[in-house]
Amino acid sequence: MLQLFSIFLDVVVPVFTLVFLGYVAGPALKLDVRTLSRTAYFIFVPALIFQIISRVELQAASAAKMLVYIVLVHILCALTAFGLARMLNCSRQLSAAYVIIAVSGNVGNFGLPLIRFRFGEQALAQGTIYFLGVMVISLTICVIAASWARDGSSLQALISIFKTPALIAVVPALLVNVADIKVPLMISRVTELAGAAMVPLLLIAAGVHLAQATHTVLSAHVFMTAALRLIAAPCIALLVSFPLGIRGQERATGILQTGMPVAIVASIISLEYQLMPEFVATSVLFTSVIGMLTLTVLLSLV
Repeated sequence: MLQLFSIFLDVVVPVFTLVFLGYVAGPALKLDVRTLSRTAYFIFVPALIFQIISRVELQAASAAKMLVYIVLVHILCALTAFGLARMLNCSRQLSAAYVIIAVSGNVGNFGLPLIRFRFGEQALAQGTIYFLGVMVISLTICVIAASWARDGSSLQALISIFKTPALIAVVPALLVNVADIKVPLMISRVTELAGAAMVPLLLIAAGVHLAQATHTVLSAHVFMTAALRLIAAPCIALLVSFPLGIRGQERATGILQTGMPVAIVASIISLEYQLMPEFVATSVLFTSVIGMLTLTVLLSLV
């Protein structure tokens, strides 16, 4: 019990305090969540990706295995959510929303700082690799699910995934790392400063976004999807880790990343495709609040 309280106080509370500050400051200061999110999306996230990937000492085989692991976990999460939704006779729109929620973990806003506080700076490299893998596979699954629900074409949306600034930043970062290129001190300091700003800005933005959530109504489906995201997903990650030989800190960071609350991007996609946006927004808010408890337990177990 003492360990749980220590983890809650020293690891979870600092992260959610910034979210709470954003929740309070957003309406009071009339902060624009779109401006905050786009600033992080186009500037600070690529900077952090470049800074970590360009310096990390990680074998290609190990990184590839981690990517295969996290992709497989999210595919299984999507199939589990879809199967459950169909068993409950959910509509196409609600079934797609189930899938979107199940694969949209907040691995950037919450995952990276929690990994850093729990395991230290050295674990950020593994957390970032999982972050990149989750970003690609979750967006891919979300677009496919949304297009299926609307009988639309997903090709253009899928292509746009690979134009995201975070993924583009991976290319020069890998080049610098593999070729052992010395980055000029000025550029290194710019990326370091910008990268350091990513996490607090995204946490503030998350709080501002949650403050803008309206018409939130709890239902059985909200509880069901919360259980999928916060409980079932980490269990699936644990089971998949054994046959793939994922062990130690790689397993711990991977399981932790799969247990994050629903990401804001799920709400954005649901609005874009008009897929139960109020239901998804409620799931984002509910899992973010209840996640303080589930993440504390998960952090004590990994």
